[in-house]
Amino acid sequence: MPRSNSVLYKTTILLPLIILLIPLLTGCGNSSNANGQENAAEEVIAIPVETSTVMLGKVSAAYEGTASLEAEETAVVVAKNTGVVLDILVEEGDVVKAGQVMARLEDDRFKLEAERTKATLQQMENALKRADEMYSRKLISSDEYERTRFDAESQRAIFKLAALDLDHTEIRAPIGGVISERMVKTGNLVTENQAVFRIDDFDPLLAVLFVPERELNTLRKNHPVAISVDAFPDEIFTGSVLRISPVIDPATGTFKVTAQIDDDSNRLKPGLFGRVRIIYDTRENVPLISKDAVVSEDGNYTTYVVSTDQSVARRTIRVGYEEHGMLEVLSGLESGETVVTAGKASLRDGALIEVIES
Repeated sequence: MPRSNSVLYKTTILLPLIILLIPLLTGCGNSSNANGQENAAEEVIAIPVETSTVMLGKVSAAYEGTASLEAEETAVVVAKNTGVVLDILVEEGDVVKAGQVMARLEDDRFKLEAERTKATLQQMENALKRADEMYSRKLISSDEYERTRFDAESQRAIFKLAALDLDHTEIRAPIGGVISERMVKTGNLVTENQAVFRIDDFDPLLAVLFVPERELNTLRKNHPVAISVDAFPDEIFTGSVLRISPVIDPATGTFKVTAQIDDDSNRLKPGLFGRVRIIYDTRENVPLISKDAVVSEDGNYTTYVVSTDQSVARRTIRVGYEEHGMLEVLSGLESGETVVTAGKASLRDGALIEVIES
């Protein structure tokens, strides 16, 4: 067969076969593309997050500051006579009552002086009694009677002073409280008006704060107070605002707030440093979320809310008071909704999530 006729014959046979194979090859290509899209869809990764639930609860607004505890009353006890200390009846840390004897000075000289003036007084009172009888019978003049009465009254005053000096040989507590300092020892010679003891009244203790003037219309007398101190880090002591100074210090722009702290256990002591919260408003039964769930940008607050299909929606919210890491939600969330607390940085609106801890 000639060569040209052979080529024409092969072309005539192969061309229909090629035309038949084109749809099959095209179909295979489409199938491959579809499988690639499905694999791409399967490669969407859920982002691991931690969540919490919006709950109803109580939240309070408070002013927070620092203060050192002070005693309500402090007294420095002084000796009212000069003498040698014979007995000391109390020690530092002892609780005393007002009027309790804390120490005694030597009293021999004062006893003798009191006895002498008492004897003289009795003699003059007897003389006055005789003068009364004689004056009633007109046997002495009024001038002589008045001199006798004056001498008796003067001696009565002298005796009272001697008795007072004797009484002052016992050093007594002017107020009730705790002995915070003892300044003398047995056998010491003390002089009149020398300091011998210091007493602090720990009931109540006071926390004095200097508060910025912007809080003047916020804080009120009897507002509840909570205080924590480093000496007892796991405990909160309570009290209330006792008084508020109406005067603003022009140098510091602050005013003085004095709070009374209750401590039935008597563990708190003057000088302890404390962190004070004055609670000025409380709201009950309001939606609360963890502070960790909130994203703050330029004064705007948003959070990621978990949907039933395990995706998240970014939502703008308004917040109110904050307390103990919890924020009050004024609008934008309802009780029972779930929000993301950890993993927010990787999220976008509509992202799929996997909850690893709730």
